[in-house]
Amino acid sequence: MHQGEIVADYVIVGSGSAGAVLADRLSAAPGVRVVVLEAGPPDKNKFAHIPAAFAKLFRSELDWNYLTEPQPRLDDRRIYWPRGRMFGGSSSMNAMMWVRGFRADYDEWALLAGEEWNFAAAIDAFRRVENVENAQYPDEGAAGPLHISEQRSPRASTAAYLAAARELGYPVEPPNRPQPNGFSQTMVTQRGGRRWSAADAFLRPAMRRENLTVLGDALATRVLFDGTRATGVEYVTGGQTFTVSARREVVLCGGAVNTPQLLMLSGIGDIDELARHGIRPVYNAPEVGANLQDHLVAGIGYGVDGDSLFGAEKPRQLLDYLIRHRGMLTSNVGEAYGFVRSAPDLDLPDLELVYAPAPFYYEGLRDPTEHGVILACVLLRPHSRGRIGLASADPTAAPTIDPRYLSDSAGADHEAMRAGLRVCARLAETRALKTVLGPVIYPPEPPVDIEATIELALRGYAHTLYHPAGTCRMGTDPASVVTPRLEVRGVQGLRVADASVMPLLIRGHTHAPSVFVGSRAADFLLE
Repeated sequence: MHQGEIVADYVIVGSGSAGAVLADRLSAAPGVRVVVLEAGPPDKNKFAHIPAAFAKLFRSELDWNYLTEPQPRLDDRRIYWPRGRMFGGSSSMNAMMWVRGFRADYDEWALLAGEEWNFAAAIDAFRRVENVENAQYPDEGAAGPLHISEQRSPRASTAAYLAAARELGYPVEPPNRPQPNGFSQTMVTQRGGRRWSAADAFLRPAMRRENLTVLGDALATRVLFDGTRATGVEYVTGGQTFTVSARREVVLCGGAVNTPQLLMLSGIGDIDELARHGIRPVYNAPEVGANLQDHLVAGIGYGVDGDSLFGAEKPRQLLDYLIRHRGMLTSNVGEAYGFVRSAPDLDLPDLELVYAPAPFYYEGLRDPTEHGVILACVLLRPHSRGRIGLASADPTAAPTIDPRYLSDSAGADHEAMRAGLRVCARLAETRALKTVLGPVIYPPEPPVDIEATIELALRGYAHTLYHPAGTCRMGTDPASVVTPRLEVRGVQGLRVADASVMPLLIRGHTHAPSVFVGSRAADFLLE
């Protein structure tokens, strides 16, 4: 399928949460030819479908396997950033948490990028795609292609965690309310106990159409231009270079790391940075790669006697999964979560607490040696901003990733994380959890003093929750990278539709809002 030049109406780069939705919607239109370029292969690896096994994909050939620049406020550590490199993108290796975000998040987007991005528009998009079986869910009964289910076999300690939240005065409520105020058991993108990724929901069904071509193992190397009009994409596969032409538009859906990198490789970015790498400029857009935001997570791990996901690979659990698609292997690891405020005067929560009945320690990169659980805190609205840059003009070289965690001058991010970890410690001291949890085992060799343990957990062991966003932000202002209709400023025939366009992080997880972005892009292109 790579011989000669391919011509399509639309060329989509990336098949993740937004790209798969867009490919489905565009190819459903009569008389429209669509080509999707995906840098990775089909998602055939068994670990891409067994929910609890997602960390086994880390640092595999299906992972971009990025490292950040050293982070001064995290003990100068390089933080590992896994990103999916296969059909479905990161939706094929994430923790499957379907957390939509707050009404206020989308209404803030609307203030920055127009009413087409408000909460009502997001809810309309979610209702079109969700397929939910849960009578407590806000839009239960929707019959879209994206299956969202309750946990099939949650651990008993997950119920104890929710009871501990009640003990501290937090409500336990159904998930995905417009303004969450408490704790919930996680809804997951699963069907019958198996992962249900964007590839499962949108891409594979659309691939039955003759007018959609999905090219795997096809690394986009640059967008091609005639003057300032995008005319196609150059890509490499099997060591050879090919092009695919776009009669109408090119849409970049590579995510908050790869999309700004591809724009810069194509001549759209800060003109001084482009010059340093010998790249001919097409348009000077200094904010390409800027405004990087990410959800930082830190946690305290406790030993438990048993019934943690440390036992997920035991023969009984393997049989339970293979025969009934139940048991520990159906876990998404993050089985419960809740929203809290780092300070009482905040209008809305700025922290998410996540419970994992698993020894998910050391960024998921080390095999655990004993039973354990982790109570974690996530900074939802960081004041700190980072940047994606070019390390080289070589498209196969990783870009530079500098999230600048905890770098805000006032130190508010650091203090908010400490406040959240204190709540984690308080939860561990409740009656509900006291009988379940043993001693602190992570960070290793923790200090006796809880404040010192919190500081060690934060500086020495905090890592990403895998939600980078904002690096091609949309807005009504001329400095924004894309317009409210996702058109790249300064050129024609080129749009961006992925988490990079989000002007602010959602108080939730980026899978759901990325699906919304892909849906919105389809609306704009099909009008």
